[in-house]
Amino acid sequence: GKTTFAAALAAQIGAPRIELDALHWRPNWVEAPREEFRQAVATATAAERWVSDGNYGPVRDLVWGRATAVIWLDYPFATVLRRALYRTARRALLREELYSGNRETLRNALSRDSILWWVVTTRRRRRREYPQLFEQAAFAHLQVVTLRHPRVAAAFLRRHATHR
Repeated sequence: GKTTFAAALAAQIGAPRIELDALHWRPNWVEAPREEFRQAVATATAAERWVSDGNYGPVRDLVWGRATAVIWLDYPFATVLRRALYRTARRALLREELYSGNRETLRNALSRDSILWWVVTTRRRRRREYPQLFEQAAFAHLQVVTLRHPRVAAAFLRRHATHR
């Protein structure tokens, strides 16, 4: 949901979309070195307007520090897991290329390195951490919008489209 939502919002406001996953992942699912990742994100967020999707702790200070708003898609767990399962299966079966030539495989989808495992193991922590992060003084400038269902997110985009 985050990539589709960010792409729609970026198109509506006429701003570039920064896909943090694309800056983070190198070929063969190797993570970019921390400082290179930070530099790429710093460069991408130096523009006056942008929409970013993703939330990586090592660059949160850069992204949130330069952002005016954070939109948190806090969807029900069943929705997130169902979408992750469908997306992973589709990508693996169709051999869709992701970032830096990487592709998901059914074998990797069932490993502890998969997005599916990540969804299951990080959800509770994220739901606890994010509200605390939003309260930090460093992020007091942010307008925080929490959207708890895909229908609510779609309505948000429709309202935004009419109030350009």
